[in-house]
Amino acid sequence: MTLGLKLAWDDTVLPFQLDRSDIRGRVARLDGVLDGILKQHNYPPQVEALVAEMALLTALIGQTIKLRWKLSLQVQSKGPVRMIATDFYGPEADDQPARIRAYASYDADRLTDEPPMAQVGDGYFAVLIDQGEGMTPYQGITPLTGKTLAECAQAYFAQSEQLPTRFALSFGRSAEPGVAEHWRAGGVMLQHMPKASPFAKDGGSGDGGLLQPNDLIDGEEGENWNRANILLDTVEELELIGPTLPPTDLLVRLFHEENPRVFDAQPVRFGCTCSEDRVKHSLSIYSAKDIQKMTTDDGRVTADCQFCGAHYDLDPATVGFEAQGANGD
Repeated sequence: MTLGLKLAWDDTVLPFQLDRSDIRGRVARLDGVLDGILKQHNYPPQVEALVAEMALLTALIGQTIKLRWKLSLQVQSKGPVRMIATDFYGPEADDQPARIRAYASYDADRLTDEPPMAQVGDGYFAVLIDQGEGMTPYQGITPLTGKTLAECAQAYFAQSEQLPTRFALSFGRSAEPGVAEHWRAGGVMLQHMPKASPFAKDGGSGDGGLLQPNDLIDGEEGENWNRANILLDTVEELELIGPTLPPTDLLVRLFHEENPRVFDAQPVRFGCTCSEDRVKHSLSIYSAKDIQKMTTDDGRVTADCQFCGAHYDLDPATVGFEAQGANGD
C-alpha cells in the first residue's frame, strides 16, 4: 500500500499559490531521480549530500521554465568541492516530464569530517537559463553565502532578482521497512509575487551587503511574508520527505489559513542529453594533431559523460574539425 501511495507524488513538483498572502510556491518530492543521479558516482557522504541538495533546489526552481528551455545551477568553489553542476530540461511537450542531471567535482584528499557545506569554500552561485537556439542565455551570479546551498539560493534571488525567496529542504537515505535503502528528498519553496515595477535596492543585511529576502518588502507585504515563513518554520523534516504525506495534505497542514490553491503537478525524471554525436561535436574544435594526443594506445579516442557515466569509444578518424570537414559537416 505504501508503494502505491508513493508513486502518486514521488518525483514531482507541485506548484501552489497562497491567495491571502500573494505568495507562490512549489512542493517537490524526489526519489528515483536522486537515485538516478547519485548511483552514477561513488561520492563520499559529504559530496552526496551537497549534490542531493543542489538537485532538489534545481527541481524547485526549474519548475517555472518553459517547454524545451534549460535551467542550469552551478556552484564554483575554492574548497574541497570545486564544483557542483545541475541541469533541468523543460518538458518537450505539456504531457512529458522534465529531466534533471547533476554531478560534482571534488578533491578527495582535501575533504574533512566537517558538515557538507564546510567542504565548499569561497566562490559563487550561478544560474543560467538557455532559451534555445538564437536566444542569448540569461546568467546571474552571486557570491556564496550562508550555511547551506539553500541559503545561497535565497541570497541569489534577493540580490540578482530582488524576489524574496525561502526554501525548507530535507534529504537523506531512507530505510523504510521492506524497501531497499535509497535516497529521498523533499522541500518547499516560497516566493513573494513580483510587482510590475520592482524597485531596486543597493545594499542589504547579508554578508558583504548582499540583499536578503526581508530587505525587499515591508508594511502589509512584509507581514504576509513573515507570517508565511513562520508557518513554514513549523514543518518537520519527515513531512518534507513525505513517504506517507501527500504534498496537498502538507500544504493544508501548513497554510490552511492562507487559502492555498494548487495547480497541476509536474513529473520529473533523471535524464541526460549526452550522445555520440554530441561528443563528436564537442571534439570538433580540435585538430588532427590534438586528436592524436588524445588517442589511447589501442588507437581509440574515449570520453566519459560526467553526468551519467556513459562511456564513448570513438574512431580518431571520425572526430576533430578536420574529420568534420572531410565529412562535409
